[in-house]
Amino acid sequence: MVSVRSVVDRVGPTLLHAVQLPDPCPAVADVVIAEPGASAQLAAGDLVLGVATSDAASAVELIEHSASASAAAVLLKPPVARKTQVRRAAKAAHIALIEVRAATAWAQLVWLLRTVLDAAAEEPESLEGDPGSGDLFRLADAVAAVVDAPVTIEDTNSRVLAYSARQDITDPARVSTIMGRRIPDDVLAKFRSRGVFRELSRGRQTIFVPAQRDGTLPRLIVPIRMGGELLGSMWAVVRGPVSDERAAAFADTAPVVALHLLRRRAHADAQRRASAELLRAVLEGKAGPRAAIAELELTDEPHRVVVVDTPGDDEGLRLALMERMSLGIGRRPIATELGGLLYTVVPDGADWPSLADPSRGAPRVAAGSAVKIGELPRSRAEAEETLSLLRAGVIEGPSGSFDGLWTALALHRTATAASAAGVAGLGPLEQLREYDRINRTDYVETLYEWLRYPGDPRSAAQALRIHPNTFRYRMRRVLELVPLDLDDPDVRLALLVQLVAVRWS
Repeated sequence: MVSVRSVVDRVGPTLLHAVQLPDPCPAVADVVIAEPGASAQLAAGDLVLGVATSDAASAVELIEHSASASAAAVLLKPPVARKTQVRRAAKAAHIALIEVRAATAWAQLVWLLRTVLDAAAEEPESLEGDPGSGDLFRLADAVAAVVDAPVTIEDTNSRVLAYSARQDITDPARVSTIMGRRIPDDVLAKFRSRGVFRELSRGRQTIFVPAQRDGTLPRLIVPIRMGGELLGSMWAVVRGPVSDERAAAFADTAPVVALHLLRRRAHADAQRRASAELLRAVLEGKAGPRAAIAELELTDEPHRVVVVDTPGDDEGLRLALMERMSLGIGRRPIATELGGLLYTVVPDGADWPSLADPSRGAPRVAAGSAVKIGELPRSRAEAEETLSLLRAGVIEGPSGSFDGLWTALALHRTATAASAAGVAGLGPLEQLREYDRINRTDYVETLYEWLRYPGDPRSAAQALRIHPNTFRYRMRRVLELVPLDLDDPDVRLALLVQLVAVRWS
C-alpha cells in the first residue's frame, strides 16, 4: 500500500500540501467524502475529504471521528486547514492533515486520488519513477471513450505524453506522431497554416479541423488549461463533425487531464531542481563522484563539462536553453546555473556543439576535456577558460573544446604570464611598436609573420595580404629601425614570446 506522504508527493504541491504528517506515515486504502450533516462511514486507511467543512469546530470534529476509525488523513481547504486548533487536533490524534489548494475542484481531486491509488496498486514501483505516466495513458483511454475516437495528449511543444488505444483506425499522420512521440514537422506546418495553434492560444473550448486533401482525417482538439495557463492539448481523430453534446463532453475532461499534467510537471521540476543542486555541488567540488554516479545516473566513462553563455539579458532564451539542456544531450537530463552561466555534463562524444545553434540565439558554447567523474571541477575550469577566449574573439566561431583548441590556449597562457612579467617592454620591440603608432605602419605585424613563417616569405606575405616584394622591403626597414640579430635563435625565440604577449594578452 502507498503512504499518505507518497500520495501527496505524487499529486504534487500544486494541489496538496502536508500540514501534519505523523511518524510513521500511515498507509492509504481508499478515498471517502465526508458528506455534510451525515456521519461518514469510515474505515482504516481512508483519505477523508472534508468537502463541507468550513469552520474550525466542524474540522476538529471530523478529525476526531476520522482518527477513531483509524483513517489515514483528513483533507481540508484553506483557511480551515491552517487553524491552530485544527492542527493541534490532528497532532493529538496522530492523523495526517492535508491542505487542498483553494481553487481545486473536489470532484476532480477524487478522480485524481483514486487514479493514484489504482496506479500504486498495479504498479507500486512506479511511485519512485515518472509519476502518472501509466495514469495518463489510462486517462487517454477514458477520454477516448467519451469522445468515441482515438486520442493523444500532447504538451505545448506538440510532444506526445500519452495516447489511447484504437490508433490503428487513424491515418498516417497520427501513426507518425505516435512513432516519433511528437507531431511531424510537415504535419505540424499544415495544422499551423490552418490557424490551429493560434486558436489554441486564444482559449477556444474545442477546435474542429476538417479532413485534408492528403488523406489526413478530421481532428477535434481541446486545449488543456489550468488557471489561465495552456498546459497542452488533446487531439481526437474523428470521422467527421462531432455533435455538440459529444464535443462538450470531450472538453469537460480537460480539467482532469490538467491536474495530471500539473502533477507531472511538479514532479519533473522537483527532480530537475534536485539534479541541478547536486550538479552544482559536483562542479564546485563539494560532492564526490559516488553521489554523481548514483543520483545523476552518470556512468563511470569520461564526461565533459559544457558551459553555455547566452547573449545579453534574454531571460526567455536562457530558459529555453536550460530546457534544451535538461532534455539531455547525453544519457541523463542534467543542467544547472552558476554565476550567470549554464552548465551541463555530457559523455565524451555527445553532440554538445549543437547547443550553439544560430537559429536559437547563437550562444557561445565551450567544453572542458573529457575526464573521470571525480575530475569534473577541472573540466569546468577548462570549459570556462575556453569560453573566455570565445568571448574575447581570440577563437572564431560559437563553440570550442579545451582539448581541441590547445594551441590557442597554450599561446594565451604564455601571453598572460609574459604580460604579467612585463616581457613585452624588454629590448627594442617597444621602439618598433612606437614607430608603428606614430607613422601608422605595420612593421610589428611584419616581424611577427616573419617569425611564424621562417624562410617562407611568400606564406608570410600571404598572411599579411601583401606582395612578397613588399614584405621583403618591410623587413629591410625593420632591421634599419631597430638593432636585431635575427640570425640568433635566442633572439628569434625571445621576440616571438614578446609578440605573443602583445597580441594575445
